Amino acid sequence: MQLPFRLRAFSLHLAASAGVLALVLLALYLGWYRWPGWYLTGVPHVAAIMVGVDAALGPTLTLLIANPRKPRRELARDIGVIVAVQLVALVYGTATLWQGRPLYYTFSEDRLEIVQASALLPQEIALARQQNPALAPHWFSLPRWVFAPLPEDPDTRARIIASAITEGQDVIDMPRYFRPWQQGLPALRQQLKTVDAIKIFSRVERQVLKERVSELGLSADQPIASFMTGPDTRLLVVFDPATLSIRAFIPPPATRTAR
Repeated sequence: MQLPFRLRAFSLHLAASAGVLALVLLALYLGWYRWPGWYLTGVPHVAAIMVGVDAALGPTLTLLIANPRKPRRELARDIGVIVAVQLVALVYGTATLWQGRPLYYTFSEDRLEIVQASALLPQEIALARQQNPALAPHWFSLPRWVFAPLPEDPDTRARIIASAITEGQDVIDMPRYFRPWQQGLPALRQQLKTVDAIKIFSRVERQVLKERVSELGLSADQPIASFMTGPDTRLLVVFDPATLSIRAFIPPPATRTAR
């Protein structure tokens, strides 16, 4: 049985909108936002808005205005306006996700942190390309795990620490100082803690996290864990005690997300 005109228009608009949006989000996810980037950057909130505008609101408006008695030119104009608004929303959302894409996962001093593209100043990118081209960021760069030690020069070190304290640039925002991940493993091993010793999590959260670590066949009472932070999120990172390879990323229980 043939669908009514309104439902046909709605179905076609929904299929086209969902298809384009799925391609955009899938490309960003597979390229830059795989776990733990998807969780740490809070990208589901932006994605939800894009889905609401592009895959829900647009087709719904088409359902409302698609009248078979309306002149075709007028109908095409109305749908064109809806599609134009959808495209603006899609471009804005995509640009937001592109600017916030993860470029680095860093270990520096005593913690793991994510570095998004929006955090890197153009002058720092230029310096990195001159002084540290192997680890410098480019527009096509995929996320990399790096070691970000403070420089050995005491004056430079002091300036960076002072800047970080006042919420200015930290060494993780300066890729010219980055080193390969493997070079930081000895320092990382010294900073690993038991789950109970990671006070960034509440007592209740630590208890649940310990249970999750035990499910991996590891002891939460061994120093095998650290934490990683994003703009507004945090999670537990569990390492293999022998190789220091990452065994799991575990969000705190209140916001648990399947890996």
